[in-house]
Amino acid sequence: MTENSGYPQPATPAFLFDLDGTLIDSVYQHVIAWREALSGAGIDLSVWRIHRRIGMSGGLFMAALIRETGIKLSAADADSLQAAHAREYLKLADSVRPLPGAAELLATLTARGVIAVDAASAAEHAKGREGVVRAVVVQHLHARANLDAVAGVGA
Repeated sequence: MTENSGYPQPATPAFLFDLDGTLIDSVYQHVIAWREALSGAGIDLSVWRIHRRIGMSGGLFMAALIRETGIKLSAADADSLQAAHAREYLKLADSVRPLPGAAELLATLTARGVIAVDAASAAEHAKGREGVVRAVVVQHLHARANLDAVAGVGA
């Protein structure tokens, strides 16, 4: 590699985080929120069946639900369920806690000038749903100044 890489100065370092479930402990809140949203739509699904799907984007979750149960859902029904999940999740926001070291990590990155980006899924980003998780992260990590952007990535 040559000494001149074409950059007048080094690029600003950045970290891309999947905050929900990575920096905040939110798995069980999502399980309960999905259970309530599904129940409100007349879909009775065991908690263990929901739990094993946590970590999927809302769209993948809905596709797996349809495939596993055979339930017929229109795009509008799926959107409605995802919105219900977001409402139920917000009701549980006070019980979400940061994982050990999360706040310190974000503060350290900020102090060192590293850009921290929340990697919301592309579908959540497009529909503004990453704001639900971001609000919880900000509340519990006091991370408003520590998160520089939200990126829509993946499916």
